[in-house]
Amino acid sequence: MSEPLTEELLDELLSTSSIDAYLEEHEPRAVSLAEYLQQLLAEKGLERSRVVRMANLNDTFGYQIFQGTRHPSRDKVLQIAFAMALTLRETNRALTAAGVSELYCKDRRDAIIIFCLDRGCSLQKVNEELYRFGEKTIC
Repeated sequence: MSEPLTEELLDELLSTSSIDAYLEEHEPRAVSLAEYLQQLLAEKGLERSRVVRMANLNDTFGYQIFQGTRHPSRDKVLQIAFAMALTLRETNRALTAAGVSELYCKDRRDAIIIFCLDRGCSLQKVNEELYRFGEKTIC
């Protein structure tokens, strides 16, 4: 279930004869973090237990995040993002679904995290880079 690109939606919007029909078909629905993580697990063929372990999360807490009964901090979502090898777009969508701020390249710490996400770094590697630059590690 991939999201259409903004350009595709714009083309569709501009070619529609009725704004009512377009809005009815594309009614925005907020996806919960748990729903989004379940979708990503299925798309990427990942096991929740392995992701929780790779994210260095307590088993119970990790399970509760994936079930939607606990609301993780921004750093916990980032731990999951690195454990799942998410893209920047996927990570920002997970952060938004969690109700926390997206990564912002003008923030020094976030810039390091974005750089590491883009290069497919592990959670350990991003923490090494954050430490090297004197920034707070993710976990």
